[in-house]
Amino acid sequence: MNYENILIEVDAYLATVFINRPKKLNALNKETIAELHNAFAELEADEEVRVIILTGSGDKAFVAGADISEFADFNVSQGSELARKGQELLFDFVENMSIPVIAAVNGFALGGGLELAMASHFRVASNNAKMGLPEVSLGVIPGYGGTQRLPQLVGKGKAMEMIMTAGMITAQEAKNYGLVNYVVPQEELLVFCEKLADKISNNSSTAISAAIKAINANFKDGVNGFEVEINEFGNCFDTEDFEEGTTAFLEKRKPDF
Repeated sequence: MNYENILIEVDAYLATVFINRPKKLNALNKETIAELHNAFAELEADEEVRVIILTGSGDKAFVAGADISEFADFNVSQGSELARKGQELLFDFVENMSIPVIAAVNGFALGGGLELAMASHFRVASNNAKMGLPEVSLGVIPGYGGTQRLPQLVGKGKAMEMIMTAGMITAQEAKNYGLVNYVVPQEELLVFCEKLADKISNNSSTAISAAIKAINANFKDGVNGFEVEINEFGNCFDTEDFEEGTTAFLEKRKPDF
């Protein structure tokens, strides 16, 4: 499938998705959100792909926010629909993918950009990255899951401060708050993420998918995460990967998943 605003590179088990609107600092518009959804769905259906790295083109921005010109004149119902559709189509979709998504934050990750990074399974930042949710400075609030995922990652108090001040934090601050896992020099960002992807790819993809479901269940209202874990744990016993993994362990060899 051909895309206007994103680029995809696939090398064996690893797919790298670049948001490619450099003149707009990779800002998210409706078309880009739709393309990202289609790309992620396509990659999830590819049995060869085990890990996805998501990043922005260029060296200035991961995603510098949403394309404000698209919704500046929206009314209440249009605004609500914008948030609902965006969450369903991309942000919730990414969070619940069976394939791990690593956000390689290479510069500004603001508004919808930070929300997209937070929807990914974990984040690595370049040392020049700046992150924030500036929406209240525009008279609106984060609408793509920011008010929900940020407190889960950094705690309620820090999330309140970041959202209310509309300020940006540095990559090192983001690491200190638990928002990103690692901070590396920008020129090493993708190589570092590829090494993480390589470690992930050595493990059972079916078990990783089950782990994603179990971990996410802990953050969903009305869902008993422990029960999901029990069920997913049990389901693993009926997989080829479980048979291979346990057999390899007993035979003192590396498993071939």
